[in-house]
Amino acid sequence: MAASSNSSLSGSSLSSDPEDFQPPIWKSYLYQLQQEAPRPKRIICPQEMESRPRHYGREFHGMMSRECADQLLGGAEGAYLIRESQRQPGSYTLALRFGSQTLNYRLFYDGKHFVGEKRFESVHDLVTDGLITLHIESKAAEYIARMTTNPIYQHAGYSSLLRDRITHRLGRARTEPKRVTFQQDEKVVTSSPSPLDRPSVLKDCPDKHCSYDKVHNFKVHTFRGPHWCEYCANFMWGLIAQGVRCSDCGLNVHKQCSKLVPSDCQPDLRRIKKVFSCDLTTLVKAHNTHRPMVLDMCIREIEHRGLRSEGLYRVSGFTDHIEDVKLAFDRDGERADISVAAYADINIIAGVLKLYLRDLPIPVITYDLYNTFIQAAKIPDPDARLEAIHEGLLQLPPAHYETLRYLMMHLKRVTLHEKENLMNAENLGIVFGPTLMHPPEQETLASLNDMRYQKVIVQLLIVHEDVLF
Repeated sequence: MAASSNSSLSGSSLSSDPEDFQPPIWKSYLYQLQQEAPRPKRIICPQEMESRPRHYGREFHGMMSRECADQLLGGAEGAYLIRESQRQPGSYTLALRFGSQTLNYRLFYDGKHFVGEKRFESVHDLVTDGLITLHIESKAAEYIARMTTNPIYQHAGYSSLLRDRITHRLGRARTEPKRVTFQQDEKVVTSSPSPLDRPSVLKDCPDKHCSYDKVHNFKVHTFRGPHWCEYCANFMWGLIAQGVRCSDCGLNVHKQCSKLVPSDCQPDLRRIKKVFSCDLTTLVKAHNTHRPMVLDMCIREIEHRGLRSEGLYRVSGFTDHIEDVKLAFDRDGERADISVAAYADINIIAGVLKLYLRDLPIPVITYDLYNTFIQAAKIPDPDARLEAIHEGLLQLPPAHYETLRYLMMHLKRVTLHEKENLMNAENLGIVFGPTLMHPPEQETLASLNDMRYQKVIVQLLIVHEDVLF
């Protein structure tokens, strides 16, 4: 979005209509201050210093006291030089004139120059950025302290705009029935009723796939040219690392403002480079679906032609073919061809589904809830154990909950063909336990000890799918 230095200090023209978006009016005070900041003035050493490190230039003056450096700077705002410390030979100090005094900073180099977190290609850029920061903080400390108190993000309707956009787009997404039936030997078969009568588990169960909130994925970013914060509408000052950008939706804000932005990230498909190894919530929000398309497409193909395949999910498909399908999903998304004409062996499609779930950066049963489910599996009383599992399910992020729910519905249907495919709930629990849940710390011993509990959790989710979800 374009910004003008003549912009008003407040107000916005942002429309609440998602189809009629107008850029807000930015606050230009900090931009004007940056333009007024002192410019760097390099004080050149009149003689060549043999001891000069190769990454410094003629601004290096050798070993020198603070008093001598102060005299050489001559009281000129923005004047700077580099000296070697007399107290600590081998360490270097940036002497910088600002605010009618000489400031001394310990200077470091690791391929780039730095005195704090920011790293610069040249000392000149470091000094330029430092003078801008010092000038703005000295002139606008109070303004900076309160610049997030009336953010344009909320005042101008960003939150409602994003919600309207998401609601409008999700309204076009296809909906799924809560209970799926299928054909078996010319008869309609549904999921079998639970052997347990547990109304306490069924009641007060919220609709988990109605709201897919997602936090922004902010990373420090260097903006080329003037840039304004899309939260508070103030200028992001400095030469480099002026703020952070959400790598999923592209929102640009100050680092301090990023802590106040709501969890309303709507990922942009242009920023999502792949399907596999992509955060589950990020992927489904980017594609406006309830579940990842890999899950939907693979399950649809498996149920169409593979439910009676012996050893389904246990027999491995060819690794090279599985990798080919993975690349096709990353390249083509939902246009990937996984039909029988392309891959006759259904074990390849089953292997792709397992690989997708295994490669998630955060497992379907999240790291945060791993111990919750493991402890639930250890409860000896069957009713209390199911109750604990149900409580854990309700804490899953909505996209994770919906993915797990849909997968368990499918696996329940797989077990109804046990006589042909030889895959009961226990066998599927062995296969999917480590795939759907694993500890945050990949300790081999802990993982081995927990494998039986992982199996128990998945087995119970399959058997009692109609009760737990």
